[in-house]
Amino acid sequence: NQARLERMEQFQKEKEELNKGCRECKRKLAECQRKMKELEVAERGDGKGEALEKLQAEAQQLRNEEKSWENKLEELRKKEKNMPWNVDTLSKDGFSKSVFNVKAEEVEETEEQKEKKHKSFVERYEKQIKHFGMLRRWDDSQKYLSDNPHLVCEETANYLVIWCIDLEVEEKHALMEQVAHQTIVMQFILELAKSLKVDPRACFRQFFTKIKVRGPEFGSG
Repeated sequence: NQARLERMEQFQKEKEELNKGCRECKRKLAECQRKMKELEVAERGDGKGEALEKLQAEAQQLRNEEKSWENKLEELRKKEKNMPWNVDTLSKDGFSKSVFNVKAEEVEETEEQKEKKHKSFVERYEKQIKHFGMLRRWDDSQKYLSDNPHLVCEETANYLVIWCIDLEVEEKHALMEQVAHQTIVMQFILELAKSLKVDPRACFRQFFTKIKVRGPEFGSG
């Protein structure tokens, strides 16, 4: 129902902010360590020792920050397990593993491969992803994904998240909230698939069936 989706949306937003903060902290730490290495191999010169000390202090502070971010994320993960809309709760509540015959692909990809895959996917399907992001009714979303099952994937979810951030920056709040709903729906399907160890394309119909039974469609469509 509406309240459940709003809680899911709020929780997801918090999770994204923490992940973003953690990534940024790791990036700064890597940059700091790179500068330290450069200084260590550089020729002796005025101020080298002082600069190195400053960088070491900065690196230590960033390590502490990184630990703090990771602790917050761990707390959030524990909290997520107890949520009434957690994927495990949903799967126990009527999703049966036996109805799926498509196995989830468990192939680890490098960051570079993921980025390349995301870029080529967006170039090919951006128009379709945006169309999905604007749908308001459960039935419309289900039908659109049935017609375009290739959209049920991580790349679509990632694109929608970035689109939400862009809309928020542009202060298009109403539009951002609409797209955020669809982002949550896609992320929820992916989480459910992960929990059941199946391909997301094999369980999105069951997701919609279950969610429609649980509550009315969101939005005014």
